[in-house]
Amino acid sequence: MKTFLMTALLSILSVTFCFSEEPKHLKFHAVPFTAVKFDDQFWSPRLKTNREISIPHNYKWCEETGRFTNFAKAAKLMDGDFEGIYFNDSDVYKLLEGTAYSLADHPDPALEKRADEMIAWIAAAQQPNGYLNSYFSLREQDKKWTQIGKHELYCAGHLIEAAVAYKQATGKETLLQVAEKFADHISDVFCNQKSSKFEAPGHEEIELALIKLYQLTGKEKYLTLSKHFIDVRGDQSKRNDKISGAYQQDHLPIREQSEIVGHAVRAVYLYAGVADNAAYSGDQGLIDAMDRLWNDVVDKKMYITGGIGARHEGEAFGNAYELPNKTAYCETCAAIGLVFWAHRMNLLHGDAKYADVMERAMYNGVLSGIGRDGKSFFYVNPLESIGDHHRQPFFDCACCPTNVVRFLPSLPGYQYATDNDGIVVNQFIQGSATIKLPNADISIATNTGGWLGYPWTGTIKFSINVKRHNPDDKNLIKIKLRVPEWCHYPDETPDIELKYFDGSDKGVDMPYRIEKGYAVTSIRTEPEFEFEYKIPFTYRRMVANPNVEADRGRIALQRGPIVYCFEEADNPDLNDRVMLKKDMQWHDDIHGSIGGDRSSELKTMIESIQIKTNTGKDLIAIPYFAWDSRNKPGKMMVWIRQDGLPKNLDPNDSFWKTPKGKPILYQPLPDDKMPYYNSPHRKAPKNSLLRDDVVEPEISVSFCYPNDSADAVIDGIEPKNSIDHSIPRMTFWNHKGTAEWIEVDFGATKKISQNSVYWFDDTGRGGCRVPKSWTLSYRDGDQWKPVHTTETFGIEKDKYNTVKFDTVETRGLRLEIQLQNEMSGGVLEWKYIP
Repeated sequence: MKTFLMTALLSILSVTFCFSEEPKHLKFHAVPFTAVKFDDQFWSPRLKTNREISIPHNYKWCEETGRFTNFAKAAKLMDGDFEGIYFNDSDVYKLLEGTAYSLADHPDPALEKRADEMIAWIAAAQQPNGYLNSYFSLREQDKKWTQIGKHELYCAGHLIEAAVAYKQATGKETLLQVAEKFADHISDVFCNQKSSKFEAPGHEEIELALIKLYQLTGKEKYLTLSKHFIDVRGDQSKRNDKISGAYQQDHLPIREQSEIVGHAVRAVYLYAGVADNAAYSGDQGLIDAMDRLWNDVVDKKMYITGGIGARHEGEAFGNAYELPNKTAYCETCAAIGLVFWAHRMNLLHGDAKYADVMERAMYNGVLSGIGRDGKSFFYVNPLESIGDHHRQPFFDCACCPTNVVRFLPSLPGYQYATDNDGIVVNQFIQGSATIKLPNADISIATNTGGWLGYPWTGTIKFSINVKRHNPDDKNLIKIKLRVPEWCHYPDETPDIELKYFDGSDKGVDMPYRIEKGYAVTSIRTEPEFEFEYKIPFTYRRMVANPNVEADRGRIALQRGPIVYCFEEADNPDLNDRVMLKKDMQWHDDIHGSIGGDRSSELKTMIESIQIKTNTGKDLIAIPYFAWDSRNKPGKMMVWIRQDGLPKNLDPNDSFWKTPKGKPILYQPLPDDKMPYYNSPHRKAPKNSLLRDDVVEPEISVSFCYPNDSADAVIDGIEPKNSIDHSIPRMTFWNHKGTAEWIEVDFGATKKISQNSVYWFDDTGRGGCRVPKSWTLSYRDGDQWKPVHTTETFGIEKDKYNTVKFDTVETRGLRLEIQLQNEMSGGVLEWKYIP
């Protein structure tokens, strides 16, 4: 009955609206979310939680914070001033979009009635000329289209997306009519009258939204308007206002951009819209720019979780390989935006590598943004915490909670695509779909194994029913199955299995070829066909490119698409000195026993890993998406020290490049359990990554502020200046005017004749200063003796203070530091040279 109703709805839509032509330059075409149903034990419960808890929770907060009543006030249905931040309208629109996706999957009359009431307020708030923004209507009527930073076009984009989704899900047109009227007004202001005081959106989003409106209505002017906003960005020759700079990707014309910079969310929203435009125009300049920018992200600026945006300042990308863990920003919205962009790049190029990034972000960077309870959220998703970062029920700037709420029920739209030959399977989620091909209608059912299925294991069964348009048609239908990048080394032939069943239990091998990351095979012409796809699963210790300073000498655990982390809740002794055993041994519990804690938040569908440290102690790792879910505040880390892994690996080694010279950001650690490449193009590193002669120095301090790290003094990360807050540091805060010390034990005797210290000093921001004085001693047996030198022990800012001395043979050095009166201090980096 449900399928019949959906089919009828789609028929109505096709009559009511003049859908646009399919983009001519796409390799794949997405199967819409309305044609795919999930029925698995990983995502389906989350979609149920989203529908029953997260959406009502967000409605409640939008009500309590005045986001809803802002529209009623703008419509003069009630008195009062605007409440909240000037772009709060966008949260309401995202919530309505999430409501639409949820209603498409699970009709809910009460929820639909609530949404319709909100839509009525929105429609009433629209001005006669089509303008709609509750902030400007209530606060700054005379300043519309004059302030690029107040996000009128960003809010408009989210309105359009919500309107399209609501029409697709319910068939109702009220919100769509509002969105069209507003889009027509924007076109008039920016393209016809050219009366706006700015030319390009401050916070990009409307570019991709207008494509959705064009696709639904077939009205060319919306495609033209989207293209206009893309063409004027960064191009002073097409603008009357000033170019606004790299923060909002407005520093260069898009066709000339090659490095991804600025605000991470804005960037990926923009480039998703650019990819959409290129799909229609075939503009090679745009396509080339997207390829360059994509490579810059995935090769140099993406976290292993799929998070992006390293810096809190500007919520922005950092430099190449600038990927700190504790201070990582990784906004939840940025990971969602990366999925949007990756999805469009996958359709544009027909390459599985983009769907790999989608999966990495979905299971880690996005899913970490919402708690298992459905009503606690992360805005920022660091990869390390000292125990002071926790989920919140909402935020003043609430873009992330409402974004997750709209993203999760849209997931069915990312699973399948089609090309000229057949079906493309991008994600492996149990359920069913109805897919239309030019020559056949196909029903496909996917079984991933229930509770123990994907993403915990990699056996996927497909049952396909083919209804030919022409009964005499005997052409084969091709299936493209993504071969996940995590199941094999780069350039290695994947060890996958494909079998079909003809009555025997063992099945028959199916021939396939690997093409752009897909296993390409064909199904026979019988109406029904069943086959099985096996992807090898194993635990892998992932290593980062040595240019990523924060991850040197460390590994991250990954199994399948899931990245793991260590929490203090399971590991009471967790600290920065913990080191994994060289020979990896593990035990897993797929039923969800997290360190003996079987709380309801973590009991369902959680696989923990038990692994040994180099001292023989047990450590427990849990999926990164589940951290901070048990009311046990404590430390967390993704990247953990690995015994035998040196910090000074050579980034120029061929190990870190593909045969074509493309850099590799993350890959599995080769060891005896996972043989290295069988590719003739690649060679093992010059030296085995794990070595027996690696001895890590040990740092001891008189005191270290809990937010800082003693190991920061020898982590090899170069400071930009003495106030550099973008790198780890060691401070004595809040000890003031005291005598302090820092010691290093080399673990073996070394000859040393030079010492350099880079002091931390945050004058103008905090209470740390260069010290009053310091001295240097070396260990002689059980005693500390001063080095012999005639040089001054410098205390200058923004440089290394270097002292040369008579060579000593020692196993350790000691800095003895006297802090200034009423001031604290610290060290950014310490070097000792033979």
